[in-house]
Amino acid sequence: MTDKPMLILIAGPYRSGTNGDPQALAANLTRLEAAAWPVFAAGHLPVIGEWIALPVLSSAGARPTDPLADEVLYPTAERLLARCDAVLRLPGESAGADGDVATARRRGLPVYHDVAEIPRRLAKETR
Repeated sequence: MTDKPMLILIAGPYRSGTNGDPQALAANLTRLEAAAWPVFAAGHLPVIGEWIALPVLSSAGARPTDPLADEVLYPTAERLLARCDAVLRLPGESAGADGDVATARRRGLPVYHDVAEIPRRLAKETR
């Protein structure tokens, strides 16, 4: 258990295995987002790199399948990891998520593979 909320990067497949299909990309994002509530319910703040990277891409007039995506998606996760306290690695092949795990380990951050491994917070927020 911990008394401080952690900022936890949820990492898993987004573009992997989709061949750029918008429905498959959306399904992968939905799987990533499904882990957000359990992380939050444990007293922490979940973040998914695509929540930040996709609007950045859109503002540049690009999509996740455009060449610019590699220059936005991976650096977004790298920058987020400079602020995160841990990573939750979801199942599935993903070079990006594997890179997130490697970065987290280099920085000494815990890497969880199941929400049940994440320590619950002791204290609740007060207003």
